[in-house]
Amino acid sequence: MTRIDQTTGGIAAGLVALALSGMALTGQALAQEPPEYQVDPSWPTMPEGEILGQVAGIAVDGQDHIWIVQRPASLTEDEAGAAQNPPRSTCCVPMSPVVEFDQDGNVVQQWGGPGEGYDWPENEHGIFVDQNDNVWIAGNGENDHQVLKFSRDGTFLLQIGRPGETGGSNDTELLGRPADIEVDPETNEAYIADGYQNRRVIVFDGETGEYLRHWGAYGEEPNDGELAAYDPEAEPVNTFGNPVHCVRIADDGLVYVCDRVNNRIQVFQKDGTFVEEFVFNRETLGNGSIWDLDLSPDDAQTWLHNADGENNQIQTINREAGELVDRFGRHGRYAGQFHWVHNLALDSSGNIYTAEVDTGKRAQKFELVSQ
Repeated sequence: MTRIDQTTGGIAAGLVALALSGMALTGQALAQEPPEYQVDPSWPTMPEGEILGQVAGIAVDGQDHIWIVQRPASLTEDEAGAAQNPPRSTCCVPMSPVVEFDQDGNVVQQWGGPGEGYDWPENEHGIFVDQNDNVWIAGNGENDHQVLKFSRDGTFLLQIGRPGETGGSNDTELLGRPADIEVDPETNEAYIADGYQNRRVIVFDGETGEYLRHWGAYGEEPNDGELAAYDPEAEPVNTFGNPVHCVRIADDGLVYVCDRVNNRIQVFQKDGTFVEEFVFNRETLGNGSIWDLDLSPDDAQTWLHNADGENNQIQTINREAGELVDRFGRHGRYAGQFHWVHNLALDSSGNIYTAEVDTGKRAQKFELVSQ
């Protein structure tokens, strides 16, 4: 087992651990300068009189369009003043839960919400657009134990799980407040970070919804025993914390999982075999440091980017080395700053898009300016 600990200022220690692990690093990987980014304060262009609530998921499709899932119900009465009965102000009305933007930030379409034949979540959470332009969303409300699949135009296609029904982390049919989804384009298998109640990754056939496999921390059978509070001085725990917040698949077949409150990324093969783990900002308490991940679009996918919603930073990690090499952002309300940065996604040019929840309630674009 390889464990690399990247605390603040702990890069040297991480490299020592890496050397001791016997992993070979190329000089090119270590020497390569990390990319740099600059916020685009004009992105996105919001439709007149419309407003976003908490943006709880962001994804980029094959056309480099940016998709978000947001929470209209999170808006306060004064924020959605025009939607009150009677209206209390001239602005605004909530946008639909699912919104598609082009790269310039213009709204292409919006849809979503309760409908015939499926159970829309109480609290939207996570979005992914697969290789066939199907849109997947999850939910983390108290009764949200389902994942939904729609066509690009919002036509319902598939539901996995049922609201109000959960069977624990070893149930092969029911989910437990799933956080996010990624579909493997090679196999059309849907990997679900499951999640806020369960403590596992679970995989289904992306077409039929048939159960395929699942695993917990270190590739072991997950358990639902009582969780102790995170202790940065303690030995690593052998279970995922809640939430298991993201799952991402690299082109080389490695699967990266966000164990958010344990401040670690665990890496697996597609069959659930544990490969290694990285710990970042080990001293972070509260909501943890590993909220969402995405990979750079170069052929080697050199960089792994982490949304750290507790420290409100986007961190760049050398994927081969497991080395934290750069970061940007801070707490704040202005362009380029964050409040609870919850998700991120990259387009084919390497630009980063971010989503914020709690009172952040926005999406931002960071343009790649050097690499």
